[in-house]
Amino acid sequence: MKPIMIGTTATVTTTADESKLAVTVGSGSLRVYATPMMSAIMEEAACKAIEPYLEDGETTVGTYLELKHNAPTPEGMNVTAEAEIIGVSGREVTYSITARDECGEIGSCIHKRVQVGADRFMQKASSKKLNQ
Repeated sequence: MKPIMIGTTATVTTTADESKLAVTVGSGSLRVYATPMMSAIMEEAACKAIEPYLEDGETTVGTYLELKHNAPTPEGMNVTAEAEIIGVSGREVTYSITARDECGEIGSCIHKRVQVGADRFMQKASSKKLNQ
């Protein structure tokens, strides 16, 4: 297993199109970039940052997200999230993530993900359906 390096970063960019607006995703009534979509791009950046350290069959799952959405982004503007690994404790990885649009910072978060075996995790999830 390759040691995870503190300070590793990754960036993801998207556009605040119709599918990512608050009015479309049900998180509000306005035609602005939705908070749940900002959360999603932040998690995507975190996943991209840890990717080089994962072995075959390994993935990460989100376990914690403390998010601030500080500024609106109008439809059509680009949004970029940059994740930085700031801590590692066993299988748990902590990130500091910032989101920006073309005018500046729109949000930030602290996010935690845990490394898991994909097959084993999905077996656990599937067993829940069988026990209903």
